[in-house]
Amino acid sequence: MTQENQHSSPEQESSAVEPAADAATETPTTKTPEQEIAELNQKASDLQDNFLRAKAEGENIRRRAVEDIAKAHKFAIESFAEHLVPVTDSLYAALNTDAGDAKAFKEGLEITLKQLLSAFEKGRMTEINPAVGDKFDPHHHQAIASVSSEREPNTVVSVLQRGYTVADRVLRPALVTVSAPK
Repeated sequence: MTQENQHSSPEQESSAVEPAADAATETPTTKTPEQEIAELNQKASDLQDNFLRAKAEGENIRRRAVEDIAKAHKFAIESFAEHLVPVTDSLYAALNTDAGDAKAFKEGLEITLKQLLSAFEKGRMTEINPAVGDKFDPHHHQAIASVSSEREPNTVVSVLQRGYTVADRVLRPALVTVSAPK
């Protein structure tokens, strides 16, 4: 070896010592198994707490949804009933009059019927009133009888009772008689 290498300057020695000191402080601190267990237990506890909170929130949402559905079923008819109240008022007024005039009474009934049909329309309720000669539709009509007729088979001959739909669902089919096959 040369003499220069054997005799290093104090600056070189201190710079050689510093990286070793930095390396000692940068090394990750090793945890004891007890510390690791404590950290894992804390994480497990936090996760369990979060799970229980999420589960409780889910149950609350489910319970609120069930209550909302129950209220919707209970009060679904409320708006329709509000439209029927004026019709009831008109019928009571008609019963309380002492009008002996049949024509005036009939006019009052026609006005009340218009109110009722208006309430039906607002409640999305429509009449099924097939015309004579219409094709029989088993989805909207109920055949009470079949009669011999000059009409084409399975056509409406007469309407015995009107039917009704609510929001495109048949509430009651129209009762009809149909022409019998020849």
